[in-house]
Amino acid sequence: MPLRKIINKQLGELLIERGIINSRQLNEALVLQQEKGGLIGEVLVELGFAKEEDIAQALTAQYGFPYLPLSNYDINPEIANIIPGRVAKQYLLVPIDKIGNNLTVAMSNPLNLQAIEDVELLSGCSVQTFVSTSSDIKKAIVKYYKDKE
Repeated sequence: MPLRKIINKQLGELLIERGIINSRQLNEALVLQQEKGGLIGEVLVELGFAKEEDIAQALTAQYGFPYLPLSNYDINPEIANIIPGRVAKQYLLVPIDKIGNNLTVAMSNPLNLQAIEDVELLSGCSVQTFVSTSSDIKKAIVKYYKDKE
C-alpha cells in the first residue's frame, strides 16, 4: 500500500500546517494526553482547540482518505466481529466492510500506523481506511459491541 510511505507526519503537525491549531495548543494537548491517555485528536477536541469535523476534513484533504459519516451506515455484525471490542475502543475504529482479503475500517486517526498494523495482524486482512469523527465511531462501538464485552 503506497499510502503508508507518505504518512510520516503526526496528526498534530498536520493540524498546525493547516492552521487549525497552533504549536502552543498542541503542546498543551500533548501534556494532557500524557496525563490522561487517549488519542491526540480527541484531546484537542476536548480542550476546544479543534472540532472533530476539522480533523476529519484535514485528513481527507491532506491524504485523500475518504470521509464516511457513520450515523446512517449499517455495519454487518459479522464484520464487527472481525475486530475485538477492546481493540476498536483502544484505537477508536470500527470495521465496516470486508471484500475478499480487504477489510475497510473507519477511524478517527488513520495516521495511526500502529492501529492499522494491529488490525491487519488480528484480521489477517489488508486494511483500507476511511475517516470518521470520534463521536460517530464511539456511537458505532456502543451499538455493535455493547453485548460483546
